[in-house]
Amino acid sequence: MPEPAGRRRRTFGPVVLAGLVFGGLTAVAGTKPVMAADPASPLVTYDAHLPLVAALGLVVLACWGVVLVTRGWVRRATALLGAVASAGALATVLLGWSQVSDRLADEVAAVGVRGSSVSATPWYALALLGALVSLAACAAAILLAPAWPEMGSRYDAPGAAAVPEKAPEEQSSLDLWKAMDEGRDPTARDPEHPE
Repeated sequence: MPEPAGRRRRTFGPVVLAGLVFGGLTAVAGTKPVMAADPASPLVTYDAHLPLVAALGLVVLACWGVVLVTRGWVRRATALLGAVASAGALATVLLGWSQVSDRLADEVAAVGVRGSSVSATPWYALALLGALVSLAACAAAILLAPAWPEMGSRYDAPGAAAVPEKAPEEQSSLDLWKAMDEGRDPTARDPEHPE
């Protein structure tokens, strides 16, 4: 039995909030060190960050911004793009486990620190959690977006809707100037309402 539209509509706030929070968490966690060597050496210069995760987290945040202000298929396509970016961030975090830890271990060994172990920091777990929940939120948006509320047409660009025109002699000077500023010819007649 299909889910009632009212119930699906109520998912808008929680799903968007989860997408924004966990997309932001993914972006922040990608800028923090995800691996640490113990004992650490001041000579180790390798930066154990995941910059691609940070970049993809920012893409996810941008997608949520677009989801908030669009309608229809554009909203769903943007949610799909967010899901792809979230999946990329998740794959990067998982693949980064071996690559970042191996490179950090090699650098620690190269400076002569013996008996050092490399382990994940809490930022690694937060990056993993953020990417996973972002992916789930984007997938939910793809499925639920048709039932979500949309911004009214009053927020559309001024020239997007056709406004019935008065005859030029019935318009004030201000109306004529506004029409020209919007790129419309105030003297042109509306073909649907010929005189």
